[in-house]
Amino acid sequence: MDWDKLRIFHAVADAGSLTHAGDHLHLSQSAVSRQVRALEESLNATLFHRHARGLILTEQGELLFDATRAMLKRLDAATARIRDSEEEVFGELRVTTTTGFGTLWLAPRLTKLYDKYPDLKIDLMLEERVLDLPMREADIAIRMKEPSQADLIRKRLMSVHMCLYATRAYITKHGAPERVEDLQNHRLICQNPRSAQVGAAALLVRELATNDISSLLTVNNYFGVLQGVLNGLGIGVLPDYLIRDFPELERVLPEIASNEVPVFLAYPEELRHSKRISAFRDFVQEEIIAYRKKMREQAVG
Repeated sequence: MDWDKLRIFHAVADAGSLTHAGDHLHLSQSAVSRQVRALEESLNATLFHRHARGLILTEQGELLFDATRAMLKRLDAATARIRDSEEEVFGELRVTTTTGFGTLWLAPRLTKLYDKYPDLKIDLMLEERVLDLPMREADIAIRMKEPSQADLIRKRLMSVHMCLYATRAYITKHGAPERVEDLQNHRLICQNPRSAQVGAAALLVRELATNDISSLLTVNNYFGVLQGVLNGLGIGVLPDYLIRDFPELERVLPEIASNEVPVFLAYPEELRHSKRISAFRDFVQEEIIAYRKKMREQAVG
């Protein structure tokens, strides 16, 4: 099959429109349409259902779209490796991690990375779904459990525990609970245990809920939980990596904590020699070392 026709087909399938695909490819709508028709004729198959609102892939079209998507990802990987043979760190790096870790820990620290590598372009994808690194849905991942996918280089960065926190202002006004049963007199702010999150956090929330807590605010990510706590709404279940960056938080009921949650960095074996991967990996490791040092200093102080 002609690669140009496949490339145009992929753009049309991705856009769902001949016009939008043409704009992306800098081709006229009629030129795009001719190439798609020629591809359908060479395959003796209909690839799109056409209607007034746009184009929908047929079953045969879906099969071909899956193939072209995989081909483009492999081409992206090859292009990245060729570019990474040069000395400079530049180009796009697709980083995936959870919404909580990405917004609360990683994003505020990226200034240091950009200061060192101003030509780097980071696409930060924050979601609880585990993206497929070997299929190049992302280049590098920071996850709250050890990745199970094959052909990945992985490194354990640190461990996290979910604990209970409130602001000093809240504690001054409402007092601190002295035992877990006292949570009945406070509003608990946490992730909904049915939302996508690490199992240790959901288990802790379910255990706390057995104490017949009368007032509850659930949010589907830790950024929302943190905002509720910072604004004095109650006591929140939050990851302990927030303590350094939010000194107004104080831990309550220190005997309560989730099981250990490991934090892993992972990337495909084929990107082992990528300059962009190395730059990001070294940056994260340096920030983790600085974080641990600061936590030790605070513990001693």
